[in-house]
Amino acid sequence: MLNLMTIPKVPLADWMDHFVDWLTQFTGFFNGLTNFIGGIINGFQWVFDLLPIWLFIVIVVGVTYLANRDTKKWGLIIFEILGLLLIWNLDFWRDMTQTLTLVLTSSLISLVIGVPLGIWMAKSDIAQAIFKPILDFMQTMPAFVYLIPAVAFFGIGMVPGVFASVIFAMPPTVRMTNLGIRQVPTELIEASDSYGSTEWQKLIKVQLPLAKSTLMAGINQSMMLALSMVVIASMIGAMGLGTRVYFAVGRNDAGGGFAAGLAIVILAIIIDRLTQALNRERTK
Repeated sequence: MLNLMTIPKVPLADWMDHFVDWLTQFTGFFNGLTNFIGGIINGFQWVFDLLPIWLFIVIVVGVTYLANRDTKKWGLIIFEILGLLLIWNLDFWRDMTQTLTLVLTSSLISLVIGVPLGIWMAKSDIAQAIFKPILDFMQTMPAFVYLIPAVAFFGIGMVPGVFASVIFAMPPTVRMTNLGIRQVPTELIEASDSYGSTEWQKLIKVQLPLAKSTLMAGINQSMMLALSMVVIASMIGAMGLGTRVYFAVGRNDAGGGFAAGLAIVILAIIIDRLTQALNRERTK
């Protein structure tokens, strides 16, 4: 009978530690990446700090109204006004904008990286076979694990929080881009080929426009996943509403945790409904 105790253990943890240690020697690259991501974060935060609170609320309500002008979802508009005013009243406004900055930065990076990867997967079965298990790994690995290399590479602050959020939130954008392009009817592809379209013209004028609805659904899911990381990212110094929840847990402050959690829920509903409305608007 095979004795499992006699089989040497695979030093998987040691291999991973050595790999992370090897990567940390590229300090110049990670410092440049830190400055780049930090610039995006500072840009978003500068805009949010520049806007008066009342003007921010007006912009959100205005975009919602324009995106839903055919359905006139007054309930959503009233919810946005009351919800944002409640966040303001609870003195969570600065925390809310920091959380929104983290979500938007993570979503933007996920979009810039994820859409080209999704296109590549749609164009190549080999690329799909390679990236699909990697995406499965990224989505199923516990989110806390991503905090370890994030701190090793980027230190403490918003940048490692964005890094961990991108890894966790990017797979839906990649998958839905791949799915949307692959679902384009072959008849339309053949028609574009018959008119002498190049691969670039076929992608830009046929495949991406027809896949836009599916792609936007992926972006929506990536934003929701990025928002779900705010509390976890607060453990490595990412500021925002997640920090309020994290501190409330440490102090066993049920009321403070509920108030900050409610603010996150309000922000999540606004982002979700607004992106869905923009998707409907684009598909008309």
